Amino acid sequence: MPVTADGLSEAAAPGDPAPPPGLVAVGRFDQLPGYGVHRPHGADSWLFTWTTGGRGRLRQGASETRAGAGDLVVLAPGVRHDYGTEPGAAHWRFWWVHCQSRPSWPAWLRPYDAGDGMYVVTPAHPGVHGRIEAAFGRMLADARWTGTGTPPASEPGDGRERVAVAHGSAARELALCALEEVVLLTVGAARTPSPPPGVDPRVRRAQELIAADPGAPHTVRSLAAAVSLSPSRFAHLFTEQLGRSPMRALREARLHHAARLLESTDLSVERVAAASGFASPFHFNRVFRERYGMPPGAYRASGPMVGR
Repeated sequence: MPVTADGLSEAAAPGDPAPPPGLVAVGRFDQLPGYGVHRPHGADSWLFTWTTGGRGRLRQGASETRAGAGDLVVLAPGVRHDYGTEPGAAHWRFWWVHCQSRPSWPAWLRPYDAGDGMYVVTPAHPGVHGRIEAAFGRMLADARWTGTGTPPASEPGDGRERVAVAHGSAARELALCALEEVVLLTVGAARTPSPPPGVDPRVRRAQELIAADPGAPHTVRSLAAAVSLSPSRFAHLFTEQLGRSPMRALREARLHHAARLLESTDLSVERVAAASGFASPFHFNRVFRERYGMPPGAYRASGPMVGR
């Protein structure tokens, strides 16, 4: 997670330009001590880094983080950044991608916002690392496809440094699909904040059920049955430990889910309401305005990062 650190090592290439924003560039590096890149004005594209060995240090604006094996660090465009091998580390082995973000990605990354356009996603276990590595290898291969004949075989994980730039439209889209898989896998396996001490495991389980599918027809009775409590005992325990009722928590989860759908899809407001568990579009409009200060249509028009 973000740390306060002293300055990064001097850049190997001060002011090193990033690839043009219209391209997808992907590479695998294993850098020794002293490696660093400094961009006073940031980049015009997003930068994704996924560390497989050693340690890196990245800074975006006033935010800093160290990166170890399994950490995905994403830097949004337009903000001064520096990154390199962490001082004292023997090396930094990592994958990197410069590209334009797909519209849905900022919403997925938002819970891991470390400030100044830096996102730090730390997987909880190595169970997804193999699949992430395979997705990067496929991305590196797909970026070299000309659009005719058989696409190149996926790159082997032999540790050699490689770089590819996707010029053709098919190659770019295939590479972005692989990167989207990486984002989904890392976000899905990320460590979640520890629950408050003393929270009953049955209450935590009910929270997980709500978060996993807020649009489902949950009720106090159904949630209580899922955690083997009577409805009255469950409602009392949930409210006592979390400071809000199960139905209040459910409504908040549904509104959050609806906001993400408005940001990342073109579903109509009525379909967003239904997919988020609201039976009445009129009720949905009213409670959404209360929560976000504007109706759903205006929220969508205001852009994906409104309501942070």
